[in-house]
Amino acid sequence: MKEKKIPMRMCIACREMKPKKEMLRVVKPKEGDVFIDFSGKASGRGAYICDNADCIKKLRKGRLLNKAFSSEIPAQVYEKIEEDFLAKK
Repeated sequence: MKEKKIPMRMCIACREMKPKKEMLRVVKPKEGDVFIDFSGKASGRGAYICDNADCIKKLRKGRLLNKAFSSEIPAQVYEKIEEDFLAKK
């Protein structure tokens, strides 16, 4: 029997390839509100980040969403993502 292929994604903070299900997806829909997509199915441009506190800190420190989405992301969005991450844990 053929093995099922596991989709891999790269973390924008640590640049490691990991299975898609182990990562958080940050989405920027056309409306512009950036948020963590816990379902993984929201429409819009997505960027993946590891599900650990170190990568969330690197995300804010390096302002990595600005690079991933090629637009200016306000500091409040980074704060909201950190809050959502901590609330999930």
